[in-house]
Amino acid sequence: MVAHKLDRRMFVGLVAAGAVTVTGLGGFLALEGRVGSRLTGRSFIDLFEATGGRFVGYRRNHAKALAVSGRFESNGAGAEISSASVFTAGVYPVSGRFSVGGQNPHQPDTGTGQALALEFSLPGGEQWRTAMAAAPVFMAPTPEMFFGLLSARLSGDKDRVAAFMRDNPPAAAAQKLIEAGPKASSFAAASYSSLNTFIFVTKNGVRTPVRWRVVPDGNPTGTAAKDGPNWMFEALAQRVRFGELRYRLLLQIGVPGQDPTNDPTLPWPPDRRQIDAGTLVLGHAIPREQEHIRDTNFDPTVLPTGIELSDDPILAARARRSTPNRFGGVRGRRPRRWSNSGRTCDDGNHRVPGR
Repeated sequence: MVAHKLDRRMFVGLVAAGAVTVTGLGGFLALEGRVGSRLTGRSFIDLFEATGGRFVGYRRNHAKALAVSGRFESNGAGAEISSASVFTAGVYPVSGRFSVGGQNPHQPDTGTGQALALEFSLPGGEQWRTAMAAAPVFMAPTPEMFFGLLSARLSGDKDRVAAFMRDNPPAAAAQKLIEAGPKASSFAAASYSSLNTFIFVTKNGVRTPVRWRVVPDGNPTGTAAKDGPNWMFEALAQRVRFGELRYRLLLQIGVPGQDPTNDPTLPWPPDRRQIDAGTLVLGHAIPREQEHIRDTNFDPTVLPTGIELSDDPILAARARRSTPNRFGGVRGRRPRRWSNSGRTCDDGNHRVPGR
């Protein structure tokens, strides 16, 4: 299969919150206030720049990405546990980006670290934004431990990393789960997880802890030839240019009191009930859509009515943003202080007010 060669215009540089690679800073890069007792969003930014440098015109993480657009074909099954309009049977526009962790947009593809961020456009101007990764769990249970892990990893000192893992068993256990998890050397064949727990709420107020996955619908055909530094993205670009990618949205139902909601390093039992909520179809994004995707911060705390945050401290940290900004007409609910439009300016610097 001859891959379609990519150029600079086909890549989209912005933060895709929620990655779990060593360079996955996720939503913390957009934080203006405090993350923990001493941490701020600037702490993550300074660490990343000190160890990896800056690339003007790109976001600090997940700079190498490809924009996609498509639709979600909801089958109505999700309405059992949530009043969110996205789970009413119907078809809803979706835009998003496939990416890999790292601030270098020219880094060679390795076949690992895939991420998928999506924005569902819903009736009444609501939005649901997700940031998923091809991994079973997150790397740390708290922002503070995550920062410590990044500091050790980005230092390049193997002894320091070993010492950190020895002193922080939750991070060490998460790393083992990630290393032992299924691997897919292409974007099309990978499954993407929400990592964090969210609370789905019905019209009657029934609350259900949920984690979700986006899994390939069937077995993706074709193989990606590992030729050149962009082989993984070239294979993806060819697939979406000449066809569509199809996935199933699976909602995993947690058992209150048994399945942890406040620790994204702990997986839920694989035999928990799942609801197949519908089909996600992704294809080529036209230039106008690419511009919108470039300027969108895929913040997983932007939620429609019927989905709420859990007590996961990682999500709580992402929600603590205080940058003054216009609401921008977006009606995806944001917990706590929600004063940002969720849009970003791709200036290679930290997050600035949207346009």
